[in-house]
Amino acid sequence: MDGLRWLLLVFGVLVIAGVYLYSRRERTRQDTVKQSGEQRRVEPSLNGESTNDSLTAHSDSGKSIAVEESPESTSSNVKQKIVTLRVVAKNQSSFAGDELALSLRGIGMRHGKFGIFHRYDGNDEDKIIFSAASLVEPGSFDLTNLKAQKIPGISLFLVLPCPIDGAQAFDLLMVAARALSQSLNAELLDESGSTLSVQRERYLREEIIQYQTANLVA
Repeated sequence: MDGLRWLLLVFGVLVIAGVYLYSRRERTRQDTVKQSGEQRRVEPSLNGESTNDSLTAHSDSGKSIAVEESPESTSSNVKQKIVTLRVVAKNQSSFAGDELALSLRGIGMRHGKFGIFHRYDGNDEDKIIFSAASLVEPGSFDLTNLKAQKIPGISLFLVLPCPIDGAQAFDLLMVAARALSQSLNAELLDESGSTLSVQRERYLREEIIQYQTANLVA
């Protein structure tokens, strides 16, 4: 595996790990507050907004991006599952920022909170199905300077539970990932940085079904 692919793999793993660890820490802290009998909780803020509905994903340089956490995932009784894919430029090249943004908009994603792109359930921006972050730190897209940006790839990630059925959300994620890889003439990779095979896709979908059966049936 070449150096660029290893770099993208390490960055993606750190982003997802940051999301997971921050989520667990926040949930533990919230449970502690509830148990102590406090009547009102004051949350820390990020860019002037409450973090009640957000997570922070940290990169290896200490920079961070915030990604939306759906209301469905806030229950301490439901474990989160994160599914990640990558769309990267071939031959260690990069995408023009404006071309990449147009492609993301072309598949129904919109630039939103925290400077990244989201696929929403309808027009409700509080209901995020999946998101797309740049593999260039800190992960956000600067719309004021897109033409000057060169981006080697993006991370498409789905945080479960989400506003719709998990298997349906994964199918939408796959459709989006394939459309992007075709329109950009790019490589579609799994979370480990390997080319996404049909077998791996089926395995990921089956994992989601098992996750829903174990965690959402009550």
